[in-house]
Amino acid sequence: MNLVRLATKGPIISMNISTVAEFTFLGISCSHPIRLLLFVLMLVCYAAIMSGNLLIVVTVNTEHRLRQSPMYFFLASLSFIDASLGCVAAPKMMADLVTCDGTISFGGCMAQFFFLHFLGGSEMLLLTLMAYDRYVAICRPLTYMVTMNRRRCIRLLVLCWVGGFFHSATQLVLILRLPFCGPNELDSFYCDVPQLVRLACANAFVTELLMVANSGLLSLVSFLVLLVSYGVILTTLKGHFKERGWKALSTCSSHLMVVSLIFVPCLFVYLIPFSSSKVDKMASVFYTVVTPALNPIIYTLRNREMKEAMGRLKNKCIPPRSCVKGQPN
Repeated sequence: MNLVRLATKGPIISMNISTVAEFTFLGISCSHPIRLLLFVLMLVCYAAIMSGNLLIVVTVNTEHRLRQSPMYFFLASLSFIDASLGCVAAPKMMADLVTCDGTISFGGCMAQFFFLHFLGGSEMLLLTLMAYDRYVAICRPLTYMVTMNRRRCIRLLVLCWVGGFFHSATQLVLILRLPFCGPNELDSFYCDVPQLVRLACANAFVTELLMVANSGLLSLVSFLVLLVSYGVILTTLKGHFKERGWKALSTCSSHLMVVSLIFVPCLFVYLIPFSSSKVDKMASVFYTVVTPALNPIIYTLRNREMKEAMGRLKNKCIPPRSCVKGQPN
């Protein structure tokens, strides 16, 4: 009886039991016209995320030459992560826009939080790996195929996934150690570090600093490594633009655009602690919804090999009319 009375008064910190059963998202407007507009925009972005990224994955895996190339192997992996990342928050956001509910269970919130950081951390490490791949291809072309052989590429990719897992697991452990016994309203569209820490009953100053050190420094260090990599590439190509510079820059420009779209919003959200501005909310939505939808467009529109491979894939799936009718081409 005493145990029951104790459980009703507050969380049992030693057992990490929280009295908060669900959270409510304040980012969802209950104005019907606004919800309808946001739903249409979200649906378009979600369709672009799934169709564009899965098309890249299928195209790379059906083309033997692209599949054997380290650059396209990593590109297909990036598209797979983007497609998975699009499934973490977007479906729930669209459902909330339709029902105007905006609630999520405690377990669902933690799961959403874990997979968001697991996929996001893996993506950041993969982008850094792709920068290293471009460095070896441009600055060490004679040893490129030996350095970036298939076995090593798979090992490096696994390390990216493992790094993302440990990054997310560390964040989740810090969150689960916090007691949630009072407010349950998140000023966001999905569960993430800054909003969850602010709802904790205890003083979470040290916890938030640790999380900023984890997420913020991961974003900052990866971003700086990428900048240094491309700085070395530009220095190597100095004076040789007519020979191979423009082609190399064209190859790297798509990667740089994706890097900017991903890292700049993350630096806004995670590197600056204790902020709660509307800019952070917009940056969060941009990172989780808009960027995964734009990545396939950037890579395919600026890559001649990908467009040609997609054209061949289209011809395999949809034969020309003359072939369907039995007429010669």
